[in-house]
Amino acid sequence: MADGDLATKAPESDATASERNPGAESVIPGDSLAQQGPSMGDHCTTDRPTPAGELPTGELTKIGDVDVYITKPADYPHAPSKLLLLLTGGTGIHSTNNQLQADKYAGEGFLVVMPDQFSGDPAPNSTTLVSPTENVSFLESVKLRVAETGKSFMIDMWLARQTPEKVMPILHKVIEGAKEEFADAIANGGGIYAAGYCFGGKYVLLLAGEQSDVGQVSKDEEQGVTKPGPYIKAGAIAHGTMVTREDLAGVKVPVSVVAVEDDSLFPPEILQAGKEFLKANSVEHEIETFTGVPHGFAVLGDYDDAKIKDAQQRAFGQMLGWIQRF
Repeated sequence: MADGDLATKAPESDATASERNPGAESVIPGDSLAQQGPSMGDHCTTDRPTPAGELPTGELTKIGDVDVYITKPADYPHAPSKLLLLLTGGTGIHSTNNQLQADKYAGEGFLVVMPDQFSGDPAPNSTTLVSPTENVSFLESVKLRVAETGKSFMIDMWLARQTPEKVMPILHKVIEGAKEEFADAIANGGGIYAAGYCFGGKYVLLLAGEQSDVGQVSKDEEQGVTKPGPYIKAGAIAHGTMVTREDLAGVKVPVSVVAVEDDSLFPPEILQAGKEFLKANSVEHEIETFTGVPHGFAVLGDYDDAKIKDAQQRAFGQMLGWIQRF
């Protein structure tokens, strides 16, 4: 299948990650995540090198007692803007690459709020380990495999702490605070837009649906009025992780999906089921599969491979173009 073809088959597996932890199940209780591979990979938990000469232009502050990174268009508030909720992978809001990613959306006219959805507990940093197939001794090879197993265990334990019951109340708190602080941007866009990468992709889908029973305590509910969602106007995700059939079946607003071929973190049966749900529910959507790139490629970062660099730019263009449409 050529690069950029609209997905008629799902992403499958990142080979390195799947070799590290074959057959892992979802760590979120109750999720029907039928995947053959790890829940998170190195590209979800480790930053690529930061592009040379680029520095973040936003600021770290708080909304509703939640730490957030906020970046604004240069002409805001003198010119109207739209509000974008940007949800990161495991590296979180202190990642320079994630901050630069937010700045890119701000450069296109969005006021970007990037919350700390992990409450100061980002994913354990993983490091690039030397492959045991290279010229290392047997003892060194054993040490590397032990380190790799320990890293996977730490990430799995971290994921067990990052449940919708923990994360969704944080996002709802930020949304409620943003409605007050940036009411002009939300009104200008007719709602809130959202983009999510890796871990954050699942939560964009949840915000795009009607899962009001997961950690939602809004002012409307405090007054006895149930607000079931969706909480966003349109969403875009790139190589989501831990996405379930239920997440996709619940989507009610336009959604764009950047997928990776051969990506076990977003397995074929989940994406295929999602396409069927979206079509059956008449939800406007686009799903594009990229070939020859790793899971996590769309997160801003420097790659030596020109093909991956090009795919990263095209993925950003797809996600940006989608949220600009609505």
